[in-house]
Amino acid sequence: MTKAELVNKIAEKTGVEKLTTLAIIESMMNEIKSSICTNESVFLRGFGTFKAKKRAEKTGRNIKKNTTIIIPAHHIPAFKPAKIFVDETKNNLK
Repeated sequence: MTKAELVNKIAEKTGVEKLTTLAIIESMMNEIKSSICTNESVFLRGFGTFKAKKRAEKTGRNIKKNTTIIIPAHHIPAFKPAKIFVDETKNNLK
C-alpha cells in the first residue's frame, strides 16, 4: 500500500477531505521522525513503538578494493510492533 492509497482509504472511512488527511499523515510521520532524531521513543498503544537503535562498530569489506573497513557505531530507526498487533497478524494472515 502506498501513501496515496492509505490517504484514500482513511479519507473514505472518516469522511474527511483527502488533502486534510494527507496533511495529517504527513504531520504524523514528521513528528515521529523528529522524535526519533532527538532520541525519543514514540509509543502507540496497540500498534507499536518507534525508536532509535544503536548499531555497534563493526568490520566490513570493500569488495572493489579488496580492503577491510571499519563501519562506525551509528543509530538507525526501528519499529517494534505491539504484542496485540503481532497476535492479530498471526491469527488473521492467510
